[in-house]
Amino acid sequence: MTAAKAIVYVVDDDEAVRGALKDLLESVGLCFETFPSCQDFLKAQRADIPSCLILDVRLPGTSGLDFQLELAAMNIEIPIIFITGHGDIPMTVQAMKAGAVDFLTKPFRDQELLDAINKAVDRDRKRRQQRSEVTQLRERYEALTPREREVLALVIQGLLNKQIAGELGTSETTVKIHRGQVMRKMQAESLPDLVRMAEKICIPSQKC
Repeated sequence: MTAAKAIVYVVDDDEAVRGALKDLLESVGLCFETFPSCQDFLKAQRADIPSCLILDVRLPGTSGLDFQLELAAMNIEIPIIFITGHGDIPMTVQAMKAGAVDFLTKPFRDQELLDAINKAVDRDRKRRQQRSEVTQLRERYEALTPREREVLALVIQGLLNKQIAGELGTSETTVKIHRGQVMRKMQAESLPDLVRMAEKICIPSQKC
């Protein structure tokens, strides 16, 4: 399971619906797991790969909409596709405002669901890539010396080497050396590149 490129989770208390979705997902070669309840989904060990959750709106106990909020409160980030046989506009609006990828009313076409799955998995893949990039940038930033961080904070404000030297009470030559080290350690190819990196990790002097 962990070798799969992506996985689709299904939470629906209706065994017939789970079976139908199982057949559909198998027919297109998608890796999946099904659960009869939200609690079973939470108890399961989930693979750390791009994924999405097909979630029934009406479930015994916790509703799908409530579970969406619970997942957010637990910082479990997974794109959700809601399915329901009794949907209405308020439900749809609530789900989409909370970040759902789609809200499908039964009966829906197989292709509608497959399109929603592709969209959801792609969203999760991009989120994971961005998270990985931010982690790498933070590690590079942590590798800077305290003085290099000071120089970085002033560089991204647009100050010249001479101005930075004045701010830090050091020589322009020393600032140039620190600036070069900052660019090398952060793996920045240009000043705009360095500024974008700083914005992504919200370093001091950046409004986040």
